[in-house]
Amino acid sequence: MYKKLITPQHTFILLVTLFLMVTGNAAFFQKLAAIYPPADGNSFFILSVTTFFTIATALFLNLICYGMATPWVLTVIVISASLAAYFMDSYGVVIDVDMLENVRQTDVREASELMSFSFVSRVLLLGVLPSYLIFRFFPQSQGFKRELKSKLTLAAILAVLLALVVVPFSSQYASFIREHKTVRFLSNPTFFSYSVIKFVSKSFQGVENKTFIQVAGDTKHTGHDDKNELLVLVIGETARSDRFSLNGYTRETNPELKQHKVISFKDVSSCGTSTATSVPCMFSSLGRRDFTIKKGLAQEDVLDVLARNGVEILWRDNNSDSKGVADRTTYEDFKKPQMNPVCDPECRDVGMLSGLDKYIEARKGKDILIVLHQMGNHGPAYYKRYPKEFERFTPVCKTNELDKCTKEEIGNAYDNAILYTDHFLSQVIKLLQKYENNHETALLYVSDHGESLGEYGVYLHGAPYAIAPKAQIHVPAIAWIGENFDYKFDQLNRYVNRPFSHDDLFCAMLTVFEMETDTCATWRSAFKQSRDAQ
Repeated sequence: MYKKLITPQHTFILLVTLFLMVTGNAAFFQKLAAIYPPADGNSFFILSVTTFFTIATALFLNLICYGMATPWVLTVIVISASLAAYFMDSYGVVIDVDMLENVRQTDVREASELMSFSFVSRVLLLGVLPSYLIFRFFPQSQGFKRELKSKLTLAAILAVLLALVVVPFSSQYASFIREHKTVRFLSNPTFFSYSVIKFVSKSFQGVENKTFIQVAGDTKHTGHDDKNELLVLVIGETARSDRFSLNGYTRETNPELKQHKVISFKDVSSCGTSTATSVPCMFSSLGRRDFTIKKGLAQEDVLDVLARNGVEILWRDNNSDSKGVADRTTYEDFKKPQMNPVCDPECRDVGMLSGLDKYIEARKGKDILIVLHQMGNHGPAYYKRYPKEFERFTPVCKTNELDKCTKEEIGNAYDNAILYTDHFLSQVIKLLQKYENNHETALLYVSDHGESLGEYGVYLHGAPYAIAPKAQIHVPAIAWIGENFDYKFDQLNRYVNRPFSHDDLFCAMLTVFEMETDTCATWRSAFKQSRDAQ
């Protein structure tokens, strides 16, 4: 009876479905069991959910597989599922649209740090080998009409089975769907396939604004000082606020910064959980809620506004790139020894300070903004982010396979990288101190996003913002100001516990350079009211 209803091709699809569920969903099942412990009488519900997602996967594959294209489609799905499963199982990440954007913007150097024997062997064993078997044993077609009838019959059977699986646990499913999105995000290959489709759809959409939009066109310089501004803005990478001793961390990770009179803002939120989103967002006037990458890149950012009003801007990058922010300003790539004099062999952040004296001296009488984009704590190879002399916390994790290290080893490597950032920022301050007499000098450091270090089984970053752990969005922000700076230490120090976010950077930058615009009128008013209330 079964053979009369369902052809061998569609039986093969069901077998591939079972293979994917067994080999590609360890993270899904672990999360499900953690939320609904079997010991608490949840075994039948867990079985129901497992069956539901198995049937849903079968329906999905049945929908997208047609004729001679079927083995090719199954091969793409199987290999992609093996890739997704590796990263979900090893790092606890979610493969959503933002994560796919990160992948698109990842360069060869970053990608190489994710390669390992475990990665290659898993993809070969659970992706490439099964794909070979799919082509080797895929059944011949029974003819178009027969295959179509089989497809429709299978879809109907699966739909009925879905209903039968859900109905006995309808009240629990209501809670599951409403409160536990993170579990659904780990379903493989259904959720990552949905993310790919959504990502491709967004990529083919035209830029939201056909013309490049001017922002804050009414900006005017209101300062009357006889000294020009000299600001260094350091964009950190993957730094957590709670790993800075300036913010109460029990380890001394800021021994050099504490020798300077710095202001550490303790309640700062990032715009996103990845560099690809946070960096362009923090320079935009849109704010996190309205920001999209396409919309942000279709209009001016704060660098454009400053440059239009006479500020000399230099962007130096020891990370992947500026994510489009510095496309219209002077950009220098310090990831290579040709530019960076401090490489061992990894090019160090401190190398970005080379030659800045000449740059500043050549621009006397000009307001200057220097942006330094760090390599910082870029993971998972935290042990590569600092020179050997900064390895003070031991033992350290010396592999990119974080699941093979203890939390202590991972934390030690991460904290050593924070130590190096502390040293780098101290060197920036020492550079600025040389120009205090004839400039209004200041340093502002803010990280692009945070990082998960194994809490709740999650590593790295890039989680969907709505469910992202605090470790990924609570970022450090540190300021140092010279003697001639408009705002004095005591004025700014009042704000150390005030909630800030990347949304504040646009107007803060214009304020530092003594510029006003109606775009920031509300922000300046709130800033003043907060100061007066203290």
